[in-house]
Amino acid sequence: MPRLYPPQPHFADDAAGGAERTVWQALADQLPDEAALFADLTILDQHREHELDLLVAWPGVGLAAIEVKGGHVARRDGGWLQGRPPHEHPMRDPFRQVQDARHALTRYLAEQGAHDAAHARVAHLVAFPHTTIPIDWHSPEAPRTAILDRHDLADAPAHVRRAIEEHGAGHRPPTTDDVDTLIALLAGTFPPQVDALTLAAQHEDRVEQLTREQARILDLLRNQHRIRIIGGAGSGKTFLALEQARRRAAAGERVALLCYSRGLGRYLERVTQTWPASQRPVFVGLFHELPVLWGAEPGNDEDPDDWERRLPTDLGRLAAERAPHELFDSVVVDEAQDFGALWWPALLRALRDPERGGLFVFMDESQHVFARDGAAPIDLPPFELNENLRSTKQIAQLFGSFGDGTLTPRGLPGAKVRLVDVPYDDAIAAADDAVEALLDEGWGPGQIALLATGRRHPEQRNAVDHGGHAAYWDDFFAGTDVFYGHVLGFKGLERTAVVLAVNGFRETERARRMLYTGMSRARAMLVVTGPRTEIERLGGEAVRHRLHDAAEWSPGR
Repeated sequence: MPRLYPPQPHFADDAAGGAERTVWQALADQLPDEAALFADLTILDQHREHELDLLVAWPGVGLAAIEVKGGHVARRDGGWLQGRPPHEHPMRDPFRQVQDARHALTRYLAEQGAHDAAHARVAHLVAFPHTTIPIDWHSPEAPRTAILDRHDLADAPAHVRRAIEEHGAGHRPPTTDDVDTLIALLAGTFPPQVDALTLAAQHEDRVEQLTREQARILDLLRNQHRIRIIGGAGSGKTFLALEQARRRAAAGERVALLCYSRGLGRYLERVTQTWPASQRPVFVGLFHELPVLWGAEPGNDEDPDDWERRLPTDLGRLAAERAPHELFDSVVVDEAQDFGALWWPALLRALRDPERGGLFVFMDESQHVFARDGAAPIDLPPFELNENLRSTKQIAQLFGSFGDGTLTPRGLPGAKVRLVDVPYDDAIAAADDAVEALLDEGWGPGQIALLATGRRHPEQRNAVDHGGHAAYWDDFFAGTDVFYGHVLGFKGLERTAVVLAVNGFRETERARRMLYTGMSRARAMLVVTGPRTEIERLGGEAVRHRLHDAAEWSPGR
């Protein structure tokens, strides 16, 4: 998707058929990422206003000024007519109109000192999105190859490229730097850090709106008592898990809402505590806290057998000893790919009706970063979420290249991903420098999380050792300071800006999924510190392609 200026334009002709929006959407959907698309540009030239409906700036190809005319358009007796008889009326020559605007643009660029952009190859076109123009139609001042009709929109970039190549005037195609200069002038760009912060704020508003729209999925599945919803990072799974738990509780059921990670568990607790009592699950928290609540001995962090075997076994035994009114009508599990094989039979025994009780699981196999392979006991095909709602397009495209499936970005275009190319051993120090640089740019401390893939950051160790896990996570949710964490403990959570310190991996066979999970925690700004060659090796050609668009950064210099 190209860079859009503005990201969501308002078109004055929307109420009259939306011709400009139709052409803009076709180009926005089809142009490559490196291109830029402007809408509704006004250029003041010698006390006269020129309006450009659309402008394409395409590195390596050229510039294309486009005039859009909606409705039925006809050419008769050397003039242009709009509308159908008996309501047709003369209109200004669209080719002369866009040609004048194109010349005003090049003069403006030259006056601003952008001489390379001003002399880049440029052409003008006219788009008739509601009219069909015969392929062999031709006029000296309006060649068919400089026209986009309704059928041409299906492959709009190819027609734009052809028009530039056949009719473009100028010395050479613009470079990436030429286009960046043009953007800075035409978009009224503030300094880069201000622009990034603005894009982040705009993106945050869109994320909330898109996520809430996901609730309609639960409406469709309301009569199912066993559901497995799978989806990539940022597809709204946690929101749906919370909403499903709330709906089941509001319907009078005893509900348990479970997960594996401490941070996510605390988040679920905090959210549900804000709900009316009649809508709260009776149990919210970690899987392993449930058997302890019912009388099992707490687990020991140093003994994996406690988590993988003893506590799940205890849960099944203790569930069999509970009175029916103490069991659950429904169990909702978020990040269910983290659950081991022994956990699922124990959960079923915690249901009043193990055969028909509600079991609703939400999972992402690309975040399968623990060495366990449990499978939810649900035979029905899964419902798949295939859109990323959380991250900007640049971030979603990069981490999506590490994933197992295809994830369509729905977020807005944002700031480039930043890459600090350092060895594994220097990744933490570089990440600290990156955090300081982001703070200097104006990012709030509570917007930033520094996550490690290997050894924990010293700040994380100190926080947990001195305050305990509960205080550590409450500090994160307070959102007042930079958060220092590990990818494994941050699953299901997110922050506006994430600095991912790629400082090695505990299990190299899961490194690719660790990178996917860590990068996907960022909503609007992602900084990666670590060895570029290793990251590209782990990700393959798709990641190498995406990192080509990343910004090389040296925050400590």
